Amino acid sequence: MSSQWIDVAAKSGGKYGAYLSLPPAGKGPGLVVFQEIFGVNRHIRAVADQYALDGFVVLAPDLFWRDAPRVELGYEGADRERALVLMKGADPKLLAEDIKTTVAALRARPETVGKVGALGYCMGGRLAYFAAATAGVDAASSFYGGGIQDHLDRVASISCPMQFHYGAKDTAIPMEAVEKVKAAFAGKKAEFWIYPDAGHGFNCWDRSAYHAPSSALSHGRTLAFLVPALF
Repeated sequence: MSSQWIDVAAKSGGKYGAYLSLPPAGKGPGLVVFQEIFGVNRHIRAVADQYALDGFVVLAPDLFWRDAPRVELGYEGADRERALVLMKGADPKLLAEDIKTTVAALRARPETVGKVGALGYCMGGRLAYFAAATAGVDAASSFYGGGIQDHLDRVASISCPMQFHYGAKDTAIPMEAVEKVKAAFAGKKAEFWIYPDAGHGFNCWDRSAYHAPSSALSHGRTLAFLVPALF
């Protein structure tokens, strides 16, 4: 496995950084990893490396590059407050552009063989959902994607398989919201996993919400979902 930061040309002008992690074989199907609101920090880079070791060519774009290039934030106090400001200040139209540009950039990489999927956490979970609706990915997995229930008009545009992971103890995403998403995907290729003992952010080992059994189980389920869809 090897990794590096690369530059991606933005549709609206300028360039943004993206963390590229390559599998031991040097090539494989592509996987875009969308960050939480805390930037492409050490956890997101570790997740990218984790999936690279699983055989994917992984690209994690810096989504806050216009306001705070390569920002890395913690999960509490002032860092959390700054992360929330950055999220609220991000232009949805420009984010939508960056989603498409990142997927296209990964498809164009010489190391990418065949299909491309999307994976994301929290804000990134919502963006993985948008990638399924607008960027032509071949599969998408969303971990505790906040706000998806407010954008269910996008469901009609999704034809690829989708996977959702939620914590039953997630106070930010109540089960009523999960049920709305589930109902909207009736008849679609979608699977939903609920982790009874997990809250929001359960996959992140740098957060107090980390729940190792749910994290391990969700990783296995994500691989079981992505491998047949992308390889």
